[in-house]
Amino acid sequence: MAQVATGIRANSSTGRWLIAAAVLGSGVAFLDGTVVNVALPAIARDLHTGLGGQQWVLDGYLLTLSALLLAGGVAGDRWGRRRVFVTGLVVFAIGSIACGLAPTIGTLIAARLVQGVGAAAVVPGSLALINAEIAEEDRGKAVGLWAGMSGATSALGPFVGGWLVDAASWRWTFFLSVPLALAAIWITMRHVPESRDSSLRGRPDIAGAVLMTLGLTGVVFALIEGPGHQWPTVAVVCAVLGLVALAAFVFVESRAESPLLPLGLFRSRQFVGANLTTLLIYAGLNGALFLVALQLQQSLGYSALQAGAAMVPSTIIMLFGSPVSGRLAATTGPRLPMTIGPVVAGVGLALMARIVPGAHYLTNALPAVIVFGVGMTITVAPLTSAALGAVDDAHAGTASGVNNAVARTAGLLAVALLPAVAGITAGGDQPLGPGFSTAMIIAAVVCAVGGLVAWATVRSGTPVNPYIQPSVQTACQDPTTSRHEMR
Repeated sequence: MAQVATGIRANSSTGRWLIAAAVLGSGVAFLDGTVVNVALPAIARDLHTGLGGQQWVLDGYLLTLSALLLAGGVAGDRWGRRRVFVTGLVVFAIGSIACGLAPTIGTLIAARLVQGVGAAAVVPGSLALINAEIAEEDRGKAVGLWAGMSGATSALGPFVGGWLVDAASWRWTFFLSVPLALAAIWITMRHVPESRDSSLRGRPDIAGAVLMTLGLTGVVFALIEGPGHQWPTVAVVCAVLGLVALAAFVFVESRAESPLLPLGLFRSRQFVGANLTTLLIYAGLNGALFLVALQLQQSLGYSALQAGAAMVPSTIIMLFGSPVSGRLAATTGPRLPMTIGPVVAGVGLALMARIVPGAHYLTNALPAVIVFGVGMTITVAPLTSAALGAVDDAHAGTASGVNNAVARTAGLLAVALLPAVAGITAGGDQPLGPGFSTAMIIAAVVCAVGGLVAWATVRSGTPVNPYIQPSVQTACQDPTTSRHEMR
């Protein structure tokens, strides 16, 4: 997707306001990804739900976010980046208020679906504002500042979310997003100019967005509701309809004038390999983080604040290690670190299998968290390099969007599938039992297999700016690079 810079300098008043709006907007989405996990046991107690309800609280958000992420980026390019960004923030704020006021688990899940719709516009829109408006010579600095400040938000999220759950209520973890969203809306409307991609032609791919949403909904419903209820007819029907819708999505994309997902990108063996690696790594990551947050509170008796703080070392390692990892990847090429990183992260996940009742944090949990953080730090920067190195400049933004959509979809599917595969059937706020350790081993193997896929498919990359990663759940995130091969 073509980007046209208007030449706003990053250190100008307008440039600073624009970056502030982008940081606040992305901060809303990244904060949500780090605070909700620790609130799940409290939600289960208060709204009288079980594991399935906890899965839906996460997957309701990820469902609409994953399905509409590409559409959100295209909508901004087509109808105005500022307009779509602000609209997404409004929708997200409304969804957040509805989440905080939800009287039942069904209402909460519906509100989470609304949040995901808003986030699908905000997540790609925050970076798109910078890439479209900031002068090219300042863009790398601006993106680095955006990523660093967003990363700080992600790091603070578990502390703030856990404290709110313990001191007040889980409802305040959702209300927390509202003032941030309102501030971002005010700044954007007052200080950020409008921009759009005037080169876009043809009708928007509404059919593709609808089919993707229906397909993921059917599959995820079946994965969450089927195993615990002996696969009732409704779950089987939803699974079949979901798979049919996903097949129809591929058919529509192959014939759409302006497809959300240009299938031609997948003619590149490396692009396929980079995204398959992303799918496996982020499936292991998200499935594990979901269950660890429950295990620490429901099986080991941690408070919400303690559970949130437990994973912070991995976030800090990524915050400070990402630039170093990026520079090393520029020297070695992406293949080696993309092979080693997922294996190291997998070892960290396997070590998490020891987080069982009676385990001590310093001797059992902390080493696992550190090893996992090191592995993810090694992996993420070269993953960006490999994904962008497989496409030409004209498709760099699309490649980045696809890779992030794959990462979100991986989390969506893992949260739905991993508990059932591992045999976890605990109700809300009950110990997870031996299935937790099984789940960690499965997540570890899946993550390590991602490294083997990278070894088999990745050959070269393109240089990327070695800046801080904004979130452990964010994959490819640098569509502003130059074109030089790395071996």
